[in-house]
Amino acid sequence: MEFRKVLALRGPNIWANSPVLEAWLDLKELKDSPSNSLPGFNDRLMAWMPTLIEHECSEGHQGGFFVRLREGTWPGHILEHVALELQTLAGTPVGFGRTRETAEEGVYKVVVKYREEALGRDCLDTGLRLVLAAIHDTPFDLPAEVRRLRLLARQVGLGPTGSIVKAAQDRGIPVRRLDAEGIDESLVQLGQGARQRRILSAYTDRTSSISEGISTDKELTKVLLKAIGVPVPVGRPVADAEEAWEAACDLGVPVVVKPRDADYGNGVALHLTTKEQVVAAYAAAREKSPHVLVERFVHGKEHRLLVVGDRLAAATLREPAQVVGDGRSTIAQLVEVANLDPRRGADYERTVLRKIPLDPTSLDVLADQKFTPDSVPASGLRVMIRRNTHRLDGGTTTDVTALVHPEVAARAIDAAKVIGLDVAGLDIVAKDIGRPLEEQGGVVIEVNAGPSLLMHLKPAYGSPQPVGEAIIDSLFPNGEDGRIPLVAVTGVNGKTTTTRLVGHILKVAGYTVGMTCTDGIYVDDRRIESADCSGPRSARSALLNPRVDAAVFECARGGILREGLGFDKCSVAIVTNIGEGDHLGLNDIHTLEKLALVKRTPVDVVLPTGTAVLKADDPWVAPMADHCRGTVTFFCRDADHPVMTKHRAQGGRLVFDRDGSIILAEGAREEVLTTLDCVPLTLDGRIGFQVENVLAAAAAAWGLGIPFDTVKRALATFDSDMDQVPGRFNVIPLNGATIIADFGHNPSALLALAESLDAFPHERRVAILSADGDRPDESIIRQAQILGEAIDRIILYEEDCRNRGRGDGEIISLLRRGLAEASRTQEIEEVAGELAAIERGLQTLQPSDLLLILHDNVEASLNHVRGFLKSRASFERAAVS
Repeated sequence: MEFRKVLALRGPNIWANSPVLEAWLDLKELKDSPSNSLPGFNDRLMAWMPTLIEHECSEGHQGGFFVRLREGTWPGHILEHVALELQTLAGTPVGFGRTRETAEEGVYKVVVKYREEALGRDCLDTGLRLVLAAIHDTPFDLPAEVRRLRLLARQVGLGPTGSIVKAAQDRGIPVRRLDAEGIDESLVQLGQGARQRRILSAYTDRTSSISEGISTDKELTKVLLKAIGVPVPVGRPVADAEEAWEAACDLGVPVVVKPRDADYGNGVALHLTTKEQVVAAYAAAREKSPHVLVERFVHGKEHRLLVVGDRLAAATLREPAQVVGDGRSTIAQLVEVANLDPRRGADYERTVLRKIPLDPTSLDVLADQKFTPDSVPASGLRVMIRRNTHRLDGGTTTDVTALVHPEVAARAIDAAKVIGLDVAGLDIVAKDIGRPLEEQGGVVIEVNAGPSLLMHLKPAYGSPQPVGEAIIDSLFPNGEDGRIPLVAVTGVNGKTTTTRLVGHILKVAGYTVGMTCTDGIYVDDRRIESADCSGPRSARSALLNPRVDAAVFECARGGILREGLGFDKCSVAIVTNIGEGDHLGLNDIHTLEKLALVKRTPVDVVLPTGTAVLKADDPWVAPMADHCRGTVTFFCRDADHPVMTKHRAQGGRLVFDRDGSIILAEGAREEVLTTLDCVPLTLDGRIGFQVENVLAAAAAAWGLGIPFDTVKRALATFDSDMDQVPGRFNVIPLNGATIIADFGHNPSALLALAESLDAFPHERRVAILSADGDRPDESIIRQAQILGEAIDRIILYEEDCRNRGRGDGEIISLLRRGLAEASRTQEIEEVAGELAAIERGLQTLQPSDLLLILHDNVEASLNHVRGFLKSRASFERAAVS
């Protein structure tokens, strides 16, 4: 039993609308071995993982997974549940899983949801080792593995930043982690394109380096705060230990000695009363920074206030590690008892409190109080173990948000604003946080950028505060969701043309468009990446661009199967067609039903306010309407198709052509958008599949609310030339002949092409033809049969890049089989290589010919045609002169 491969489907996919891992599991000799046929297997597995008893069965089996296990289930199904349970034990509970057979006997797809990819992969690997150990009765230390997985979960998780991410997700705001490794700090994109925001821990993209620099300089911070009337402690910088003692004498003891620019309380010494203490504290502070401050000690309790934007989001009382005497126990024993509190642990992010240390620093604090660890304090006497209130030193936190006086909150907001921070943590010392600072001599000690959120999310006492929500509300006010208009285009044929046309409409409407398709990534018509960019990574690249305020993505089957979609939701999903399908036999997609499931993926994630644009007369596309959470617009050339009439009777939207006009209908209401003779792409409406592409694009624009006049203007300025839609039915007239360059490469596309050729009056038709070797034999033969009924002369070729595992001559042999009984094709010849075949067709072109170039390498073939046209034009000019 081993993994063939493990795919991370990071976006919506055929299994779920959330990220999953799809493991291809080869059961080898275990393929016919259910769990109840393996001696002792069930007992060992349940002894190691008794929590599996509580699992619901992914197949909805009566009694859940435990009953399935006892009755006998397959190793792949068992691994699914083990991997899910391991993630839960690691602290990231997930519940969705599936196990399905593939077309290859003994190979299964095991699908499990994940929250952190690295952890999910490790749990799959660990689960496989556990299942094998249970099968072969070998030792397996599950507690040790769980400890390791919990550590990994902490390393790759977002920690407190996760509260901001969850708040964003609850608001429907798209979230994407941008950090490369997913370890420690994590850069997160919230929203898309021009509407995106970014966070890094509690830093936002509004946190300027100037503001952060000010906050790290405690003396400069005090100067600014004092200038706007915020109370601060009296003190001054000192250059050496003697000057520190002089300052202490001038200020009056007790004093505080601290670095001017250190964090987390490092180097800070409190309540110093003697010269020896001050000198020692200066030396300790000097190790942390070359700049040291001495300040008058302010009596009171230490509080942390979190300011977000224009409001106080949370407040916490911070107290140092301490114990209370019982008159019998030593301080060491009291500390030991306190550390038994299950809330105290070594994991800072997963436990409310840290264990109280008894180290040299603690001993010094005890000595100041005339105690040692062996001292027995009186009953009720509080003994300080640390003066620092930080949680890392065993300090406790109590939520006091509801107790903060409005004037204290106002001073905190003033302080954050004068520093320039949109998210700030303020350290305030006050006897009573419920009274104005000025009344009690309270002060603001520090203002921190990127403050810790954990104390507000997990206070030791009191209620957690929704600080993640507060930060999201400040970044996305008034219910904004950070989304830009996003159109996803999929189907078997017409995807690229429709994608480009929708992109053109959006541009005419005034948007800066991010577009991805098989020709590359485009931003505002500038190609920033070439090659096939119809997958999820290209979509994510476009959504990363801060200039993009609308997006249109071609979504090919390969990318969906390999990694899922590159976005979580879309405004409009277009499915152009399924027809006779394409790429059947690849990636375990062998039927039109499974292909339709793949192509339905964007429809599954249409926003409730969005639209699915579906081809009404395609029996595999029309039923996708049942899976759309938004509205549905059907398009079809035939307004009387039963799907169209039924939808119209229900008040739905339709787009169709009638008597040479594009009609938009909603229930009984109709409006003429434009006439087809004003849409160059359709050649006056003569090219049927281009008309369908236009109908789909118009429906998408309608769904986006683009004004009809804008759509009409856009349709009138989009043509099927080699620049606007390269390689997609480019029509090139040449001295009475016509060249058509197209990417048709499957039976459905060639049927549409063959029909379109009837719109051209040429006496003889010539085609340049090959096929991709990864298609089934029947598909290659079928393509040749279709052209054999429509073409007079066919030039066959093979190219190494298209063979894809087939031997030399095999593709041409299959094509010839398809042409064997052709009713129209009379002449067949073979040429080695795509460009050579194109050159042969061009050189033998007659004035009355129609030459159909079915190319594979779009850019190279079109450049070859351009070169031919340029040389022909130069020759003709020379002949005239």
